Amino acid sequence: MREVEVVGVRVEMPTNQPLVLLREVEGQRYLPIWIGAVEASAIAFAQQGTDSPRPLTHELMRDLVTALGDELEEVRIVDVDDGVFFAVLVFGSGAQVEARPSDSIALALRAGSRIVCAEDVLDAAGITSTREEDEEVEKFREFLEEVEPEDFDGP
Repeated sequence: MREVEVVGVRVEMPTNQPLVLLREVEGQRYLPIWIGAVEASAIAFAQQGTDSPRPLTHELMRDLVTALGDELEEVRIVDVDDGVFFAVLVFGSGAQVEARPSDSIALALRAGSRIVCAEDVLDAAGITSTREEDEEVEKFREFLEEVEPEDFDGP
């Protein structure tokens, strides 16, 4: 397993499909995962540290785990099959729960948990960066500083 970090979310054109972009902490590969608009907003809110007046789904999940005396240890992205990614939530108690990567990432950001990815998933779906791609990622980071989570609502 390789630790990855969330670079951010963006809307891919011309399909208007949101994606979350992950990057190896110690490496040069990126992992794009296409996600839904709701999950894109949840991830963007979490990255910005925005709390809602009432708990949203991923905040509720985090609070439930804490209230039950457990903690989210890590999120594992364990498989990809025909473009569909699979993740597992790993808890301090040893419990493991299958989940969508988009929900898992949103929860991990709120819980302060690490995200790891199976080496074979990175081999199959990862993209090795070039200097130009690194510059594009930097532009993407600048874009993220200006984007609001509401920008991912609807078409």
